[in-house]
Amino acid sequence: MDLFLLQLLTGLAGASTLFLVAAGLTVIFGVTRVVNFAHGSLFMLGAYIAWSILSRLPRSPEYFVLGLLAAALATAAIGAVMELALLRRIYRAPEMLQLLATFGVVLVVQDAALWLWGPVDLAVSRPPWLRGAITVAGLRFPFYDAVLIAVGPLVLGLLLLLFHRTRWGLLVRAATADRDMVAALGVDQRWLFTSVFALGAGLAGLGGALSMPQGSANLHMDLAVIVDAFVVVVVGGMGSLSGAFLAALLIGVLQAFGIVLLPKITLVLVFLVMAAVLVLRPHGLLGKPQAESRAEAETLAPIRPAPAILRRLGLAALLLAIAAPFLAGPYLLTVLTEAAIAVLFAASLHVMMGPGGMASFGHAAWFGIGAYAAAFTAQGLGTSMAVGLLLAPLCAGAVALAVGGLVVRMSGVYLAMLTLAFAQIAWAIAFQWVELTGGDNGVLGVWPDPWAANPRTLYWLALALCLGATLLLRRLLYAPFGYALRATRDSPLRAAAIGLPLPRLRLAAFAIAGAAAGLAGAVFAYAKGSVFPTYMAIPHSVDALVTVLLGGVQTIAGPIVGAVAYTVLQSWLLTSEFWRIKLGLLILLLVLAFPAGIAGATHAAWLRWRGRSA
Repeated sequence: MDLFLLQLLTGLAGASTLFLVAAGLTVIFGVTRVVNFAHGSLFMLGAYIAWSILSRLPRSPEYFVLGLLAAALATAAIGAVMELALLRRIYRAPEMLQLLATFGVVLVVQDAALWLWGPVDLAVSRPPWLRGAITVAGLRFPFYDAVLIAVGPLVLGLLLLLFHRTRWGLLVRAATADRDMVAALGVDQRWLFTSVFALGAGLAGLGGALSMPQGSANLHMDLAVIVDAFVVVVVGGMGSLSGAFLAALLIGVLQAFGIVLLPKITLVLVFLVMAAVLVLRPHGLLGKPQAESRAEAETLAPIRPAPAILRRLGLAALLLAIAAPFLAGPYLLTVLTEAAIAVLFAASLHVMMGPGGMASFGHAAWFGIGAYAAAFTAQGLGTSMAVGLLLAPLCAGAVALAVGGLVVRMSGVYLAMLTLAFAQIAWAIAFQWVELTGGDNGVLGVWPDPWAANPRTLYWLALALCLGATLLLRRLLYAPFGYALRATRDSPLRAAAIGLPLPRLRLAAFAIAGAAAGLAGAVFAYAKGSVFPTYMAIPHSVDALVTVLLGGVQTIAGPIVGAVAYTVLQSWLLTSEFWRIKLGLLILLLVLAFPAGIAGATHAAWLRWRGRSA
């Protein structure tokens, strides 16, 4: 009983910090509809700023509180600048384009923090008055954890008063329900959105500042906390503040007990809970269905074949790629092999995101399953590479078909987060099932057959397989299946009215995309000679999202152009100092200048030039 009470209190303390971050994310999404991937960066900045302030102030209680509030206000100001400089320009853009822009901000902030504070973890020791303990039912419990338990309900109460007892709160709730009507009533939405974003950023900064006496500020805390925050927001219901508080309590307590009772599944416990909640309640515990985004329907124009001149340019690029081994050195040939694999990986995700309209945050799961299938075939069965390349897409497609049966009826952020949950479950299995997968040590010795061991031959094989599969996906999207799939994306009600089987079409697209990604993973495994759990980790899924959005969702050539550009950019920038900030700024520039992506902007420019010439 004593252990139960102690773990319950520990879970409540962790839930308070998690709620502060999730509350800021909920407030921002509720009004602006921006999926802010950079919210974890604001949490990290709050922690670093708190260290800079608290380490220079006296240790008395009043200065400690002032330091926390100063860190929160500084982070709120940074959030307001972010909204004014970037997000204000893309409010009407599709959600996934906003995600790409905020991912660029994550890269910029990571290197900026590295430059300002260095790579070493920074900690703030607790002042003497916070080092004591209180007695609860005969148990000694840290005083600071008790303070954290009180902070969560206090902040929730203050936010509810702010939103229900002030004119500003009334406008925020009205904008959450119908932004267009608020604009028609003469409310200046620009400054309303800025103030909301500043409030959300301040809450994230306060959460980061409060985490300092318990831990340390480091360069990896942004991605760690944003995943948990997204889980809390989705489980509670997008835009629901009370739902976020309830979900934070649930997740915090489960994590505290999971470490003691179920240590083997601690890594995926929150994702198992999220998957179960979303399957039973597709909009979260207290969430409501979100209205369809008008900007999304307007931006995703019908996909049309490229004009003749662009097809000729593509043919010339293909011939150059075939001749590349005679022109490139060993390093460049390795980069080109990875680019060919990235093309198929991005094209498989594009099948879901473009014509299918299904965003995925966990597409790397199918890539990793294909890689492990090829590795087990080579190591366990001792068969040839051809068998591994055949079994990999079959295994990945079969698992994607099973998972798709649970997720394809959802849409938007809920579908994306559920795919993330299944990807994290797959990653945890690969990471913890050491007897089968080798755990973090991976599966080594996955070498191609002797006839394909030469780097040139392996490159040509990767080019033939990946480009051939990509062209098959292209043919599929211009077939009746592809047009029917786009109908389910653009107008689900009309598509259902004319008899199109929406769930089956979306499920087929999900399985086909998974099989294609599995083939890309198998080729990658043979090219690298090994397989690791990182192949299906969150950063790999983010890379696929960035690749597709960088090239352009509206064109079939988008994932091809985006994959080549992103792979080459990464290989070029990785050799330079502070490469993340350069890549992030480049992504932001492309988002603002070419919101349709590189391929989409090129296609549109060609059409405009041809129109003027005519």
